[in-house]
Amino acid sequence: MSKSDRLFDILQVLRDGNLHTAQDLADQMNVSVRTLYRDMDVLTSSGIPIRGTRGTGYRLAQAITLPPLTLTPSELEALNLGIAITAELADPELKAAANSLAEKLDAVQPETAVAEADAWKFAASPFADAARGFAQMPTLRAAIKARQKLRITYTSKDGAVASRTIRPLHMEYWSRIWTLTAWCELRQAHRVFRLDLMSSAEALPELFLDEAGKMLADFRP
Repeated sequence: MSKSDRLFDILQVLRDGNLHTAQDLADQMNVSVRTLYRDMDVLTSSGIPIRGTRGTGYRLAQAITLPPLTLTPSELEALNLGIAITAELADPELKAAANSLAEKLDAVQPETAVAEADAWKFAASPFADAARGFAQMPTLRAAIKARQKLRITYTSKDGAVASRTIRPLHMEYWSRIWTLTAWCELRQAHRVFRLDLMSSAEALPELFLDEAGKMLADFRP
């Protein structure tokens, strides 16, 4: 029996909603308990709502299956914001659900190459300080639409705090981290700022026009 067939058969057994020990499942699948544990890890990591742990048994939890959805960028932004906010709550069940939902979203979003991938990782949990940049979002979005310069206060990865005047160009979500791509007036170059490291954003009275080399289309990570 192939592994995919065995995984399917395990799900068929678990569909009865009863608790099944690893030994019972292993015997039914004619595999070792160690192999069965690996199979369960594969099933749970793929998003199958299986409840239970090694040594206690497994059962299939009731799941809600949604039809395929097509989200606009704004709808995806709203969904991700809600997940990040929920993950900051004290309720452990909601925190776990938010992280699980985020992983499912990450799994189905198109893969995009990000330069210096390690720079986007949080040191602690995936949602550590996730809410810090949310307060700046209305200002950032309005400035992008109005093509208005901003003065931001930003903390770099090494802890240095700096003030920059920028031309905001594009805001994106990179696997639980929101970033702002902008033209930095000080560095005279494109820069990508993490919103969770941005402590303030002030709209300036000065507007900007497209200039060769300074547009989003000119940005090369």
